[in-house]
Amino acid sequence: MAAAAPLARAQRGQGGQQYPVPDVIKKLAPMTGGVQPIAPEERRARIEKAQSLMREHKMGGLVLESGTSMFYFTGTRGTAGDMAVLPAKGDLAWVVPESNAGRSNGDVRTWGEGGNPYQKVVQALKDRNAGGAVALEERVRFAVFDGLRKQAPAMELVSGDPVTVGCRVIKSPAEIALMQRANDITIAAYKAALSTLYDGMDQRELNAYIDAAYAALGARGDAMVIFGKYTAFPHGSIQPQKLKEGDLVLVDDGCTVEGYQSDITRTVIFGKPSMRQRQVWDLERKAQDAALTAAKVGATCESVDAAARKVITDAGFGPGYKVPGLPHRTGHGIGLDGHEWTYLVKGNKTKLQPGMCFSNEPTISIYGEFGVRLEDCMYITESGARMFTKQSPAIDRPIG
Repeated sequence: MAAAAPLARAQRGQGGQQYPVPDVIKKLAPMTGGVQPIAPEERRARIEKAQSLMREHKMGGLVLESGTSMFYFTGTRGTAGDMAVLPAKGDLAWVVPESNAGRSNGDVRTWGEGGNPYQKVVQALKDRNAGGAVALEERVRFAVFDGLRKQAPAMELVSGDPVTVGCRVIKSPAEIALMQRANDITIAAYKAALSTLYDGMDQRELNAYIDAAYAALGARGDAMVIFGKYTAFPHGSIQPQKLKEGDLVLVDDGCTVEGYQSDITRTVIFGKPSMRQRQVWDLERKAQDAALTAAKVGATCESVDAAARKVITDAGFGPGYKVPGLPHRTGHGIGLDGHEWTYLVKGNKTKLQPGMCFSNEPTISIYGEFGVRLEDCMYITESGARMFTKQSPAIDRPIG
C-alpha cells in the first residue's frame, strides 16, 4: 500500500482521541438507498415454517426473548423483559412489562413490578392448547428457564434449536440481498480507510477512519485493526500499536443493514513485503480458494474446513488446529448475527444446502511474526458457493 498523509477535521475515535478525517472519507456518499426490508409476508411464512417444525418435533410452543430470533419472526427486537410465545398452532402472544405494552400488537399480556411473567407465559400456552414440550430459543436467559420450571414443574423444557436454527440457517433471496448491501458497504469503507495508511499511524486512528467511513456510507459498523506481529492473534491485541514500514495490516468486522451482517477481513502490506510474508499471504489465498471450491450442495461443513486446512498443513503448518497454522474453524454461519449456526469446523457433518451463508476465513497465525486472514462471506447455490465480494487479489492490493 502506498503511504498517504492524514488530512483535516476531527473525528472522535476509541478512547476519546480526536483524529482527522481524510478527504477520501469525506467524499463518501450513503449506500443504503433503495434497501428493501423484510416484507410482512415473509415474516408470516417464517412463523408458519416454525410452527411446522414444532409439530414435527412434538413441541407445543417456542419462547423467545428480545434479540435476533424475536426480530427474525416478528420484526421487533424487543427490550429487556419482553417475551414472545409462539405456539405450534394459533397466534403468537406477547408477554411484556406494563411499561412496554404499547410496543406490541395482537395478544399482549402484561405484568407489573413484582408480578409473575412466567405465569403469563404458561397461561398463553394453555389458552392455545399447546401440548408437548416447550422450546426455549438458545439465548433465553437461565432466569426464564428457572421461572418457567418453577411455575409449571410438569412442563418439559427443551432446546429451540431445531426450530430457530431450522428456519434461520437458510436465507431467502431478500435476506441475501440485504447481506449483499452490507458487504458492499464494508468493502467501500475498507477501501477508503486503507488508503490513509502512513508511517507512525496508531491502530485506533485507522479504526476511527473505518467508523467514519461507515457513518458516511449510512451504515452502523465496526472494525478490529491490528498491525505487525499482533496480526498473529486472530482476535487482536490490546497492546498500543504504531504502523511502520514492512508491517502487515489486518482489519476485520463489518456492518449491519436492516439487521443483516457482513464480516470481511483484509490483510495488506504497508510498504514492501518480505518473501516470507508474500508466500504466507499467497498460501492463505489458496486455502480460501479451496474452501470456496469445496462448498457445494451436499458437502459436509467439516469437509469444507478440511479442504482449506489441507492446503495449510501440506505447506508444513499445523497439523490440525495447531499453531503455527490455522487455529480455528474455517468459517461460521452469518445472517442477523455475525456468528450463527452452522459452522465450517471438524466434526460438523451438517450438509450444505442452497441459501446457507458462511464466512470463508482460513487464517495462518505465526506467533512472534505475523498472521494472515482473508475473509469474505459466501452463500450456497445449486451450482456451488458464491462470494458476496471479490476476493483480495494480492498482498499489496486488498480490494478486488
